[in-house]
Amino acid sequence: MYHPTTRVLAVLELLQTHGRLSGADMAARLEVDGRTLRRYIVMLEQIGIPIMSERGRHGGYALMPGFKLPPMMFTDDEALALSLGLLAARGLGLAEAAPAVASAQAKLERIMPAGLKQRVGAIDETVRLDLARATAAPRDNAALVTLSAAAQARRRVHLRYRAPGGGDSERGFDPYGLAFREGCWYAVGHCHLRRELRTFRLDRIVSAAPLPHGFSRPEGFDALAHLRTSFAAMPRAHATTVLLKTDLATAQRYLMDAIGLFEQTGEGVLLHNQSDELDWFARELARLPFEFHIIGPESLRAELAAVAARLARLSSQAAIR
Repeated sequence: MYHPTTRVLAVLELLQTHGRLSGADMAARLEVDGRTLRRYIVMLEQIGIPIMSERGRHGGYALMPGFKLPPMMFTDDEALALSLGLLAARGLGLAEAAPAVASAQAKLERIMPAGLKQRVGAIDETVRLDLARATAAPRDNAALVTLSAAAQARRRVHLRYRAPGGGDSERGFDPYGLAFREGCWYAVGHCHLRRELRTFRLDRIVSAAPLPHGFSRPEGFDALAHLRTSFAAMPRAHATTVLLKTDLATAQRYLMDAIGLFEQTGEGVLLHNQSDELDWFARELARLPFEFHIIGPESLRAELAAVAARLARLSSQAAIR
């Protein structure tokens, strides 16, 4: 349930955002009746917010022309969200993130009342988020800013990219989106040099500059979902296929998405996996609560048998003691 102060601030935010709104529209957005809305308007007027009201069928409310609102006004929940966001930024591998976070936190604290400042400080001092530490931070924030802006505006960029071996290449690139996964930032989009969908690590981008050309992005494209699929399908030492005797939702709940590609069939869920270490994959299968059938390779059956033998040996030792 919302506190009345939160709804009063919401009224102010609506007026600031939309300029003028009817009483019925504002009441519907806030999920209150007209009488309650008028009480909120009076409360705003009592703290010095000049509001114009027009009566009648087409009447409404608006802020007095020329009135400038304070630059930032946050509810407790909004301040909590900002503080958690700043806390998360420290773990995303952004260049110069720590000074920027500290500066933003200081600016927030300067405008907060004492009670709210104390609660936000408690978040910063006591809360820790389990985010993957960046294994490869971008050279600076410029590439992230340029590519995200280009993706939003659907504008091509000129990309200079450094391969793992050290050689540089240049290309036109249509950035469809960016994602953070397993400690690295990635940009996904259409590469005009290779003429196909490609993924680029931001820490290997030497420079990115906007170009005047526009592009069309595939409808509903999800950069993170594309990364998950790409990582799961990446060729490794061993290709395996297992039939999981369960439904797709259950399979995905017990197995991380990067473990492979899931395919729903009439008999269950086919899991297509690429592994460098079969013993690791066998251990992942051994912990599943549902039955499964190994389609291939045979070496996976041997690794699973080794896991079963080890567990049987350990359980018998525990019984003897």
